[in-house]
Amino acid sequence: MSIVRAKYKIGDVVRHRFYPFRGVIFDVDPQFANSEEWWLSIPEDVRPRKDQPFYHLFAENEETTYVAYVSEQNLVPDESGRPVGHPDLGQYFNGMKNGRYQLKPQAAH
Repeated sequence: MSIVRAKYKIGDVVRHRFYPFRGVIFDVDPQFANSEEWWLSIPEDVRPRKDQPFYHLFAENEETTYVAYVSEQNLVPDESGRPVGHPDLGQYFNGMKNGRYQLKPQAAH
């Protein structure tokens, strides 16, 4: 089994490759760690491989904020420099510095 290295880190601001949302990474799974039901609910033509990192995001779109679970293949860096407006960010992060959110020491796993 090969070692998979995550492309993104906790605190990175990313956006979805296809869907109109962006967010801050707050956790990383080295490979798929959600339910089979969740995975099968994704349309087959856009369903991601399971053998890649998956990211937990504090996400936002034009209408709302939520938590998203997204495969690495479907993320790209968000280089807008704009802060993310998710209400739970303050529980984990001390704000933004150099385009990344800074994890609070007590929030580290």
